[in-house]
Amino acid sequence: MVIGSARQPVLFLPHGGGPCFFMDWTWGPADTWHATQRFLEGIAATLPAPPKAMVVISGHWEEPTFKASAAAKPELIFDYSGFPEHTYRLTWPASGDPALAETVANLLKHAGLPSAISPDRGFDHGVFVPLKVAFPQAEIPVVTLSLVGSLDPATHLAAGRALAPLRDEGVLIVGSGMSFHNLRAYLRPETKERARAFDAWLTRTVESPASKRNPLLTDWRKAPFATYAHPREDHLIPLLVAAGAGGDGPGKRIFSDEPMGAAISAYRFDS
Repeated sequence: MVIGSARQPVLFLPHGGGPCFFMDWTWGPADTWHATQRFLEGIAATLPAPPKAMVVISGHWEEPTFKASAAAKPELIFDYSGFPEHTYRLTWPASGDPALAETVANLLKHAGLPSAISPDRGFDHGVFVPLKVAFPQAEIPVVTLSLVGSLDPATHLAAGRALAPLRDEGVLIVGSGMSFHNLRAYLRPETKERARAFDAWLTRTVESPASKRNPLLTDWRKAPFATYAHPREDHLIPLLVAAGAGGDGPGKRIFSDEPMGAAISAYRFDS
């Protein structure tokens, strides 16, 4: 594989439910996550070149301040429960990139955002589950970045802006979360229209220029059914980092589906 340094887009990807792409069913019919899986399988072909590395912001890692993992050989963190035994034996041996982790931390510090290095943080399932589907050969180094536990929208938009220069070095920035994440709402009759309303607002917002997009994302709780879609916003905030890194132009929705009766979307930023 020839790894290039072409400017990379920024992605926000849905990572599904637990290890859903590696089992016959999860919380519903066997084909619940097939559309999302097919979407993830096609991601690499849409990139301008194979990324030099990836920086992944997962909704499953929070710290008091930003932390970038400098583990050279990150282990998988099986931070889900109640799934079949074989899903705790999955492998995805992508390497880390300690030098890039230092660069990430320094970019954040220079932007006035406290940050530090984690010497041994592995890949939680918000990282390895979707990337095992999208990049099964595990040939691209990955640095993971935590959220800040306050989940403050403006802080995470600023973090994305600080990391944006990495795109010109061939680094793919990925926010991994879910555009709808209310585990108690799946398969309930009232959820479909509520999730669609929030998804429509979110898509209109993402597809706006940053001058309009960022204030709306900062006040995301004012969106239709916002707190129904996200009783806690940990799975939405990776999108804000992606949006911050996405430049001034509009983003675009690149995938949508309604697994378990709730609309979800994926987004891409190219400007």
